[in-house]
Amino acid sequence: MTHIYTRFILADEINKELNQAFIRRVIESGGTIIFPTETVYGIGGDALNPKAVKAIYEAKGRPSDNPLILHISKKNDVYKYAKNISVHALRLMRVFWPGPLTLIFEKKDIVPKETTGGLNTVAIRYPNHPVAKKIIRIANTPLAAPSANISGKPSSTTFKHVCADLDGRVNIIIDGGDSPIGIESTVVDMTTKVPVILRPGFI
Repeated sequence: MTHIYTRFILADEINKELNQAFIRRVIESGGTIIFPTETVYGIGGDALNPKAVKAIYEAKGRPSDNPLILHISKKNDVYKYAKNISVHALRLMRVFWPGPLTLIFEKKDIVPKETTGGLNTVAIRYPNHPVAKKIIRIANTPLAAPSANISGKPSSTTFKHVCADLDGRVNIIIDGGDSPIGIESTVVDMTTKVPVILRPGFI
């Protein structure tokens, strides 16, 4: 892929107006940003923009039929992107959101098939990391954000590992120190009568 100039921003400096304006411009233009979450670092882009989703797949070297997780900054945002939210899902959201739990729902049309790997379902997480939530609010759009690593390598939990993998492949990397948990989120399919754990994680 073409080499990209990567800008590094300290987590403590994302409240600066100039940095927020830059982050917003990058996301609006379909660019990519790496940011810390409580689980692992994520490589994010506008989940509603197929151009941004393509850039994420290219940066990771990930097959485009592998669905991405959509990250939101408010619990109620789930209703914008998912439908048929069950009582079971509401119970899990009440107990574990924000946190390291990803839930799979039937998607609304606003979510492009590029984000969901061609599926009619969407994976959604409401992270519990202050920097992650701040970045999503700055972007003013949900962020598709798989783990920030080259496909096939271990998920990155430190700024150093992220830089080694993805410097020159993304537009922005936020230095947020080490990930507090260091294990991927648990993924639960809520589209079946009985919820099914598809990926064991921290929960």
